[in-house]
Amino acid sequence: MIEQTERKDLPDCPVETTLMLIGDKWKVLILRDLMPGTKRFGELKKSLGNVSQKVLTAQLRTMEANGLVNRKVYAEVPPKVEYSLTELGQSLKPILEAMQNWGEEYKSHKN
Repeated sequence: MIEQTERKDLPDCPVETTLMLIGDKWKVLILRDLMPGTKRFGELKKSLGNVSQKVLTAQLRTMEANGLVNRKVYAEVPPKVEYSLTELGQSLKPILEAMQNWGEEYKSHKN
């Protein structure tokens, strides 16, 4: 079942809302991998590593339902499906960049 987050279901806290939409490990990594542009399902699965097909499909469907990801299906055999970020999904770029910068800073302090 696709988990579409309805406006009435959103928490009062904006940080909690953001975490609700992208707080899963795979969702953040999907966003990271789609920031440069469109990818096919197989490309995403390969770049994410050990995510199962079932989990990746579920995460993409949820992100699509919440308006973060576009899914384009081409009418050909075998089926070709491409994923890209919506404008709303692209608006998360500064958050991902801040996470990357923080992670790099943290790693430099640990060495």
